[in-house]
Amino acid sequence: MPLTSDPVHYALDEHTFDNGLRLIVNHDPTAPGVAVNLWYQVGSRDEVVGRTGFAHLFEHLMFQGTWTGVATGEHLAAIQSAGGTANATTSFDRTNYFETVHPGALELALWLEAQRMEHLMVDQTNLDTQREVVKEEKRQRYDNVPYGETIAALFELAYPADHPYGHTPIGSMDDLDAAALEDVQAFHQLHYSPGNAILVLAGAVGLAEAVDKVGAQFGAIPATPVPQRSTPAGLPAFAGNPTTQLVRDVPRDATHLVWHIPRFDHPDALAIDLALDVLGSGQSARWHRDLVVRRDLAEGVSGSTMGLVGDANLALVSSRTRDGVSTDELVDAILDHITRLADKGPSAEEMQRVHAQLERSLLTELASLEARADEINQWASLTGDPARINHILTDYAAITPAAIQQAVRTWLAPEARATLTFRKADA
Repeated sequence: MPLTSDPVHYALDEHTFDNGLRLIVNHDPTAPGVAVNLWYQVGSRDEVVGRTGFAHLFEHLMFQGTWTGVATGEHLAAIQSAGGTANATTSFDRTNYFETVHPGALELALWLEAQRMEHLMVDQTNLDTQREVVKEEKRQRYDNVPYGETIAALFELAYPADHPYGHTPIGSMDDLDAAALEDVQAFHQLHYSPGNAILVLAGAVGLAEAVDKVGAQFGAIPATPVPQRSTPAGLPAFAGNPTTQLVRDVPRDATHLVWHIPRFDHPDALAIDLALDVLGSGQSARWHRDLVVRRDLAEGVSGSTMGLVGDANLALVSSRTRDGVSTDELVDAILDHITRLADKGPSAEEMQRVHAQLERSLLTELASLEARADEINQWASLTGDPARINHILTDYAAITPAAIQQAVRTWLAPEARATLTFRKADA
């Protein structure tokens, strides 16, 4: 049965320093270590035309040392030498940096983060080196793999070029080539400041200790003006099924259907998450049972939402056809199931299944300190409310079959889609 009370209650304590840094602590005395999770309020949506790819570039530059004595590559090496792990990711809405360390190495992790916030060494050598690293990453992950163009082509199809989501985080290589050192230094000065960041510590540290240790490392960093971020504007439903077709050397024809939907935490977006789980999550889902098993039209069909902020989010349905099956036939079958869900809604058994899957998935994820800290920071950074982590499962559980039905009718109408298709090149 759907949840009637919150299955988790993570203690969350907060402190904001004079320079604007917001600290959130999830004290877990049973944890063997501490997750350090720092989100900066900067992603590819904050870049300007002609200067794309900077947010992702800094994911690399931030490991290249500081003017104050952290050598190139030493950040990662020091954390690993202390038995910890460290990494970073970039998205449309944020950039995050994170370490997981034993409690004795917490001050080391905080010192390293504070040093690169204030004293990052952005010089011509580091810029040139990391610019080439990004280019190689693009070649390996996007240019030279089957379907590697998918996200770029989808977002080009779904958004105007001047929309904040009109380009992907990897950015334009031409823009990176044209970037002057002064442009990149200015980007760091604008976005990498205490008031533009939220720091989450989860694990074997309490608030008093955290305030003391974070304050010792970050407290003296000067406050600087925080850039004003506008919420990415929503867009009307697609009209006329705008379509992009790419002929490529891919194993199978593939099709991606996309719709404009509300921001990631809107009740309708949560309802669409559940709708797409009913249709596409697991071997009991409608698409798998009918289109993969019974009719043998597809290798697989899945659906998800993109988790974007602002009323400019996307719902995505992806599929690959069996040999000899036309993508048009498969798309018609996919849309027929969406229409049926809009007409009759999910069954009680389907609701029980998707709620159980969601609960198991989220609770498994949150058992990891690193993932929990990141989830807390997601809610804090993108909604302002870190405590949402404690309520999101009951928020999903409150969504009725009728709400799912209405959300599908409102947002996933077949005529409101856009279509990206990969066609297998002739041998």
